[in-house]
Amino acid sequence: MKTQMPSTKTEQPYQEAWQVFKQNRLAVIGLVLFLFFTLVALAGLWTTSGNTPICDPSLVRLTEKLRPPLSQANIHYLAPDESPPFGRYLLGTDDLGRDIFSRMLQGAWVSLTVGFVAVGIAVFIGVCIGGLAGYFGYKRITLKTLAIFTLLLLGLSIEFFFSWKIGIFFLLVTTFLICYPTKTKKNIVTFFLEKSICSVDTILMRFVDIMMCFPSFFLILTVVALLPASIYNIMIVIGLTSWMGTTRFVRAEFLSLREQDFVLAARALGVKHIKIIFRYMIPNAIAPVLISTTIGIATAILTEAGLSFLGFGVPPPHATWGNILSDGKRFIFDAPWITFVPGIAILLVVLSFNLFGEGLRDITNPRLRRKIGSE
Repeated sequence: MKTQMPSTKTEQPYQEAWQVFKQNRLAVIGLVLFLFFTLVALAGLWTTSGNTPICDPSLVRLTEKLRPPLSQANIHYLAPDESPPFGRYLLGTDDLGRDIFSRMLQGAWVSLTVGFVAVGIAVFIGVCIGGLAGYFGYKRITLKTLAIFTLLLLGLSIEFFFSWKIGIFFLLVTTFLICYPTKTKKNIVTFFLEKSICSVDTILMRFVDIMMCFPSFFLILTVVALLPASIYNIMIVIGLTSWMGTTRFVRAEFLSLREQDFVLAARALGVKHIKIIFRYMIPNAIAPVLISTTIGIATAILTEAGLSFLGFGVPPPHATWGNILSDGKRFIFDAPWITFVPGIAILLVVLSFNLFGEGLRDITNPRLRRKIGSE
């Protein structure tokens, strides 16, 4: 007789992760809301772009100003191409008669784009700096290296924000330090330039601590006030001021992974540092980064909405949820829908990202994964 061995059903990692994710109902709701707003943003890009858009968010109808939601369009006073979609103002109109539904569609694409691009910049910077601090943190740097990086950073900052002449001077001094032959010339200058100051981890993390001491929102306001109004500048500024949390996450993961057996084995085999970092360490350290990314997108959307509300955000003719909210603050009692519609949209999209981030945290929790796998 043949004895049949009991079959063991093994699940793929993504199937196991989905089983864990489904246990958190709020995270599933967050994922559904996130997908819904993504589809709305794509629909907004399709319907509000081009020379003759289906929904024109900038079309002014002064005879139709402050119309309530679901009100019928007055076709007797409108040209054929000025009629709103479906012949009704689904979300009402503002003080210039612009259709809020069309503006919300365009604002969804702009707000989500700002959030994703800004967080992409922040994650890239955070992974680079955190990876350097975690992997090469034990290495010592000399005064020459520290001076080169400091002068280079100052030169680029001054050239970008203030005067290009002063920035060029700093860059010339940096070039002189790079080309200065410290190996051949032995004098008091080379003695101090080649003197070991501190470790890579110390200098990078102290820079992170300094950046975290600044109030981020007021720093963004200051930078935005110095730069010309542009959607690209908003993305870059938010990204350049929100990378510190990702840096700390990546550094902590790299410090623990650096002493693991597979990393030590790769070093013993002579694998290059770049290959070890990108092939072995970053894939294993990406889980907390994904969680912080989802929450960071929500924070970036809130920051953009706050800047637009104060008049420092994305300039016209682009419509964002923040400037729609700003337009409605003068008519909070006469036309409350101008304020409530974008406010509720911002609340839901930020809530969806936060709930989705909680679900991702459950997926990366090994205790929950073992619990689900044993059931």
